Amino acid sequence: MKKPKVIFVDAVGTLFGVKGSVGEIYSQIAADFGVSVSPEVLNKNFFNSFKASPPPIFLDADIKDIPQREYDWWRIIALNTFECAGVLPEFVDFPAFFTELYIHFGTPDPWYVYPDVTLALMNWRRLGIELGVLSNFDSRLYLVLQGLGLREYFASITISTQVRAAKPDPEIFHIALNKHKCSPEEAWHIGDSMIDDYQGAKAAGMRGIWINRNSKE
Repeated sequence: MKKPKVIFVDAVGTLFGVKGSVGEIYSQIAADFGVSVSPEVLNKNFFNSFKASPPPIFLDADIKDIPQREYDWWRIIALNTFECAGVLPEFVDFPAFFTELYIHFGTPDPWYVYPDVTLALMNWRRLGIELGVLSNFDSRLYLVLQGLGLREYFASITISTQVRAAKPDPEIFHIALNKHKCSPEEAWHIGDSMIDDYQGAKAAGMRGIWINRNSKE
């Protein structure tokens, strides 16, 4: 197989995952605000809310307003999560709770790097392959990558909220390719979503590689 010029990788679920579960972290921080709800209930409602949300792209936003739009996008998901769990009225100050939650997920604390990641990045870099992150996350990704010791490996970071396109739209893949002056045929994209990562990359003319992390978490 011919060596690619660039390998792009997804972030959450590919490079790093959540310690425990999203529901556990939501539950722990909610408890600090006097609200008791099981991690299992929150986890189920979080993923339902997340899947029902529109893509995190803000076509009408000025670049300076994007951090606030990202914040609001996640706030609605959190609101829906706790509302569907039936405990939203129990919060005395939900905005204060959500601010703490949002800041927490922008640190390395709730995340862990998958054990095969660092060696793979080192080997690819040793082979002279350029590396890029291609993610539907948000601007907090820069801080998370830095905190997890991964930032140094990547020549580019392409985030849906900042480029106004989200996977599986081929547009976000083409934007990432342009940063490396690379044709689709010379690039691979690796991710944990069959639709967003594998099928999205294939639609953009790239080699798509699906990685199943479920058995490794």
